Amino acid sequence: MLSCHQSLLLAVCITAANAPYVGATTTRASVIETYSDIAAAGYADSLSTAEALRTAIGVLIDSPTQETMASARQAWLAARVPYQQTEVYRFGNAIVDEWEGKVNAWPLDEGLIDYVDASYGVASEDNGLYTANVVANKSLSVNGQFVDAGQISPALLSEQLQEAGGIESNVATGYHAIEFLLWGQDLNGGKAGAGARSYTDYSLDNCSNGNCDRRGQYLTAAADLLITDLEYMTDAWGVGGEARGALDAMGEDAALSAILTGMGSLSYGELAGERMQLGLMLHDPEEEHDCFSDNTAASHFYDGLGIQNVFVGRYVRVNGSVVSGPGVQALLTATDKALADELTNDIDDSVNALNLVLQSQLDGKAYDQLIAEGDAAGNALVQTAIDALIKQTRGIERAIVAFGIEGFAIEGSDSLDDPSAVFAN
Repeated sequence: MLSCHQSLLLAVCITAANAPYVGATTTRASVIETYSDIAAAGYADSLSTAEALRTAIGVLIDSPTQETMASARQAWLAARVPYQQTEVYRFGNAIVDEWEGKVNAWPLDEGLIDYVDASYGVASEDNGLYTANVVANKSLSVNGQFVDAGQISPALLSEQLQEAGGIESNVATGYHAIEFLLWGQDLNGGKAGAGARSYTDYSLDNCSNGNCDRRGQYLTAAADLLITDLEYMTDAWGVGGEARGALDAMGEDAALSAILTGMGSLSYGELAGERMQLGLMLHDPEEEHDCFSDNTAASHFYDGLGIQNVFVGRYVRVNGSVVSGPGVQALLTATDKALADELTNDIDDSVNALNLVLQSQLDGKAYDQLIAEGDAAGNALVQTAIDALIKQTRGIERAIVAFGIEGFAIEGSDSLDDPSAVFAN
């Protein structure tokens, strides 16, 4: 699989990706079409890498060894590369936002799924399923109703356990449930080290921590369900698909607004705010996105790259082929070239800043270490990326105005807009 992350040519890939589009006359309709084409390709890549993950999980379950566990983990990491680049579609498209919780909900109360360390605690005032441990228990009570968990199936996970009791942290499905089942809890705080679940947690002959057969059932069911959910979204962005049709039905002005507000909301409220500034303010390793695997820096980088993909109108697929066409950048250049150049540079700066955070991870210093209290250099590295994301958001807002779009709203975050509220909660 080809990606900037794995080629170790991050800066070169970023520069190439942000080259201005050269081609036929750019129209709003052509930008909308490119946006949809990139979505279709990104979700198709997410599906194919999820299928590879499912295959690796099958091998792990059939033959649990250190090697097959490592292969399954690597397949999960590879699956995150294309998926994170699709997150820019979440905030401008209701169909994606309503679906996203099935595959990428976070944070989660992992005690719902499996055993946890004593430091996790045994109960929560807010969540009666805080330590329900589906892997260990064949029956559960959800809101006073009996739930038969004798067979751990995709239907059980999606229909009865996902957000059970209306509690968002009851995450039973998606990438992060699978991540927890592959790595286990990261008990290292702000020190080096990720989760260290043993392959013997899946061994029927040498089972550690009990219920190895049911743990395998859960991991298999979660992987199968992830594929089903990604098949749906891949189809939705295909020609004639529901998501593509909904965008077209908005009309060109509303669709362009959705594209830009989606870019801005991911950039500002979600990535700079909830996923980065909040954890940095609290110096809390629990506030990192891929917390079990210590893959958070890569997760953030590919979110940022996804914003750049939409802006430029160019996406590099996992097989190395390129999907490209007129993007926001080309349309803005025709409207206000000075602003287009400025926003191009701002997005370059944010992706490069996120690249430096990622490089720290590749060099062995993970994101939870960078945000730890007392690490001035690490904190500054993360803050620089946050500041760059904020700056590019201001440029995105100016672009929306330049296109004559009114009534738009970029999602915010208390960590950026009202920091005192974070510490009051």
